[in-house]
Amino acid sequence: MTDTISRPAPVGAEPLFNPRDLDFIRDPYPAYHRLRRHADLQWDAAGKYWLATNYDACANILKDKRFGRRYEAMIEMMYGRDMMGETAFRQMRATMLMSEPPDHTRLRGLVTKAFSAARVERLRPRVRALVAELLDRLEPRGSMDVIRDFAHVLPVVVICDMLGIPEDDRWLFIDTATITTRMLDPVPMNRLELDEANAMFDEQGSYFTDLFERRRRSPGDDLITALLEGGDEGGLTQDEMLANVWLLFAAGHETTRNLIGNGLLALHRHPDELRRLRADPGLIPGAVNELLRYDSPVQYVGRTAYEDVTLDGVTICKGQLVLCLVGAGNRDPGMFADPDRLDIGRPDVRPLSFGGGIHFCLGAQLTRIEGQETLAGLIDRLPGLHLHDVDSPSWQPNFAIRGLRELKGSW
Repeated sequence: MTDTISRPAPVGAEPLFNPRDLDFIRDPYPAYHRLRRHADLQWDAAGKYWLATNYDACANILKDKRFGRRYEAMIEMMYGRDMMGETAFRQMRATMLMSEPPDHTRLRGLVTKAFSAARVERLRPRVRALVAELLDRLEPRGSMDVIRDFAHVLPVVVICDMLGIPEDDRWLFIDTATITTRMLDPVPMNRLELDEANAMFDEQGSYFTDLFERRRRSPGDDLITALLEGGDEGGLTQDEMLANVWLLFAAGHETTRNLIGNGLLALHRHPDELRRLRADPGLIPGAVNELLRYDSPVQYVGRTAYEDVTLDGVTICKGQLVLCLVGAGNRDPGMFADPDRLDIGRPDVRPLSFGGGIHFCLGAQLTRIEGQETLAGLIDRLPGLHLHDVDSPSWQPNFAIRGLRELKGSW
């Protein structure tokens, strides 16, 4: 490896922020404001990465072709050499998320058609029906865990539909934790966490390997069949098939789950905005964008400099990692007036929550549709929904992907 990873941290260097701190996980936004007041771009010597803290810096870096992914270099920086043999890292490297052209172009091209605007919009009636089915089961109970009983189930079923996972197999994904998002954090996993990530990839790899064989024998009208057919023509490896089906499953589930959980929590913490939404459901599409901005399911996106780049008077050296703190950018007062205020009628909201550039989230429109149909269904069917513990909810101990462990409610 020839790229410089980053400047060495001075002995005893204090981190500018600690993404594993429980207070930060509960509420990262005060820390983001402190960082932004210091500089739009700043070097964290302890973490050995740059921090982009405002909207424009994040948006520009995500679109700048002088930045991209250097996954193996990042893993070496975080964990040391000879770690790419670990199942989790090897599989992650094979995803389109961690690849660059021409591999990224080839991999993304195989799935782009499935996520075209017209095709995704045609999924709306199915999403609406699934919301109604879930509420039919839940409404008589009088209570639920919003995360476990609703926010987790809805996107899992939708992505299972798209991938062509047989209904008899879906309990594997509905009844268990399907992914580990800690491996996306800039703080290394410990050995136990890495072993759990490896085991998850091995378990799902065995399932999908078997499903691929079934689809080769009996093709269906689904995304796995399309990937297999396109992969056979484009030379898709088994690792690439496994990795990218996992990615579609993970991305298709985790962002929506946390949009629903984080968004409902925000609305119930702002009862005037919730009443406003109930009085005017026409605000729902804009409200979803505002909820994505206000408490983004994705808090940072990493990019590595391909060459020395000077931005805002500082030079980011070739091979150095930049954490684009999109959660901070979404609360940038230079972009959004009174950014810590939830305003479901805020005009022209363009959150950074789906990234940018060639890695802009393929499923952004689907996530928005699932969020919109969820809000519409809950407002119509459960107008008396009351959430518990809104002042001290239980957050997952992750930084990159922000979401709740549970969110109890009753009516």
